[in-house]
Amino acid sequence: MERKVLGALCACILMLVVGIAGCTGTETPTTTDTGAKQTYIIGIDAEYPPYSYLDKDGNAIGFDVDSAKWIAEQQGFEVKFQPTAWDGIIPALQAGKIDMVYSGMTITDERKEKVNFSIPYWQVNQTVAIHNDTAVTMDNFYAGTLIVGAQRGTTGQIWVEENLIDSGKMPSENLKLYDSFPLVAADLQNKRIDAAIYDKPPMLDAIADKPAHIIGEIDTGEVYGIAIRKTDTELLETMNEGLTKLMADPYWEELKTTWDM
Repeated sequence: MERKVLGALCACILMLVVGIAGCTGTETPTTTDTGAKQTYIIGIDAEYPPYSYLDKDGNAIGFDVDSAKWIAEQQGFEVKFQPTAWDGIIPALQAGKIDMVYSGMTITDERKEKVNFSIPYWQVNQTVAIHNDTAVTMDNFYAGTLIVGAQRGTTGQIWVEENLIDSGKMPSENLKLYDSFPLVAADLQNKRIDAAIYDKPPMLDAIADKPAHIIGEIDTGEVYGIAIRKTDTELLETMNEGLTKLMADPYWEELKTTWDM
C-alpha cells in the first residue's frame, strides 16, 4: 500500500514538473490550454444606437461596445459581438449561445430571476414620441386612448402593460409590438400608430431624420447592467471589476463625449 501511495505521489510530482495541470484541479479563467486569451461572446441589440449597433460594414459599434472592448483589454480577455433578437436574448444567454448581454439592458426584478446583473453603469428614462402632424398630448397617452408602438421585450412594452393595460385604461390591442425599434419609428412616420415609447437616447437617434418629436419623458429611473448567467460568478466579478475601473478612468468621460451621451 505504501508503495502505491508513494508511486502516485511521484507521478503527480512528475506531471507538475513537465507542466501537466491534471493534479492541480485548477484552471486559469482568462487563458486557454494554448495560452490564448479567453474569448467571451457578447449578445447585443444591433439596432440600438448609441449603445450598440452595426456600421455599414457590419461591425458592432457604440457606447456599450467600446466599453466592453476597454474592459476586455484591461481584464485580459477577448470579446466578440453577436447580434441577437431582443426578445430572445436572455434565453440565448441561458442556453450558452452567448456569454453576456452588454447592450443597454435595464435591470428588472423579473430579469433578475433568470440572470445575474453587474453593478449599474447608466440611468435612463422612457420617452414618448408622436408624428409632427398630430396634436396628441401626454394626457392622451396616460389616458390610454392612443395606439402605441413598442419594441418587443423592452421596458417600454412592460411600462405600458403594467401602467395602462393592467389598470384597464388601455385595451391590449392598442399596444403594437415590433421586432426592432426602427420598425416602430417607420410606422410612426407613416401614421400607423399614434405614439412610440422607447429609452430616451435611442429614441432621439431613431426619430432624428423623421417627422416626429418627443412630447414627454416618463421618470422610470431605470438603470442598465450587464446580464450574466447565474452560474458564471467569476465572470460577473470580472465585469464588475472592469466596470468600476472604467467609470473611474478618464476614458469614461471620453466615451460619453464620443457617443453624445
